[in-house]
Amino acid sequence: MKKIGFLSFGHWSPSPQSQTRSASDALLQSIELAVAAEELGVDGAYFRVHHFARQLGSPFPLLAAVGAKTSRIEIGTAVIDMRYENPLYMAEDAGAADLIAGGRLQLGISRGSPEQVIDGWRYFGYVPQEGQSDADMARSHAEVFLKVLRGEGFAQPNPRPMFPNPPGMLRLEPFSAGLRDRIWWGAATNATAQWAGKLGMNLQSSTLKFDEGGQPLHIQQAEQIRAFRAAWKEAGHAREPRVSVSRSIFALVNDRDRAYFGGNGSEDHFGYIEPDKLAVFGRTYAAEPDILVEQLREDEAIAEADTLLLTVPNQLGVDYNAHVIGAILKHVAPALGWR
Repeated sequence: MKKIGFLSFGHWSPSPQSQTRSASDALLQSIELAVAAEELGVDGAYFRVHHFARQLGSPFPLLAAVGAKTSRIEIGTAVIDMRYENPLYMAEDAGAADLIAGGRLQLGISRGSPEQVIDGWRYFGYVPQEGQSDADMARSHAEVFLKVLRGEGFAQPNPRPMFPNPPGMLRLEPFSAGLRDRIWWGAATNATAQWAGKLGMNLQSSTLKFDEGGQPLHIQQAEQIRAFRAAWKEAGHAREPRVSVSRSIFALVNDRDRAYFGGNGSEDHFGYIEPDKLAVFGRTYAAEPDILVEQLREDEAIAEADTLLLTVPNQLGVDYNAHVIGAILKHVAPALGWR
């Protein structure tokens, strides 16, 4: 049994070929797709966060809106770039959105990927401390975020407040119990996966990771997941961790599918997402359902994970994306024992 969700980057473009031509379209269609996915029986609606780009940017208004429009589906991010975040203000936003959603948030956070501008986090007012990298700053922000999500008081109350205070040190409000256990770290290396396991965060592994051995992505991801679980066990956490992997998977069940994605199946490839770091990029799976089933049986990382996030081509519109997701649920997942 696996949980199956979708992951949208929320791209928008004024091009006539796009059905998502504005930021308003991207946001409203994201809500509509989450509602449609819940009706299909999908387990999760996840959204990517990018700044300075024609994509989804500020996640919490969207997460709260999806939470208000749905009742069952998990709602998450994959991922929020912590280089850009004030962890205390983020904890307030996350607590509010989680309460609106009834405790369904699954927040993926990370150091983030290369952005549209150079050192974009500097424009948001964040600069690494002396001797730190931007990745160090992201992990530091994440650790503060995790700490305040525990709900423990840490701020000295004013002896003459405008409104009466509860006794003792004050915490951030609103506080949502249980959210701390629903934070995920998007790891691009084995080392950061182990760090996430030590801190008690769930693990998200994307359609790419930095190369650490030259093997195909699914093999490297499976090794990463095993390293994460070993670190989790060594840290002695009481609960079982969760692990998700993202994949681009398209079942070709009609002429439109074949027109869009026929012949688009690919193999893993290696390249540079950053100037000095070789990365392995995962393949696109696009084939008739019976072929897909056999291909996906061989994916070791999917076998290791408990959650699969299907990346969706959001600019093709809500109806078509619901079809893409529904085709996987109907024609592929049962044969693999995922549902």
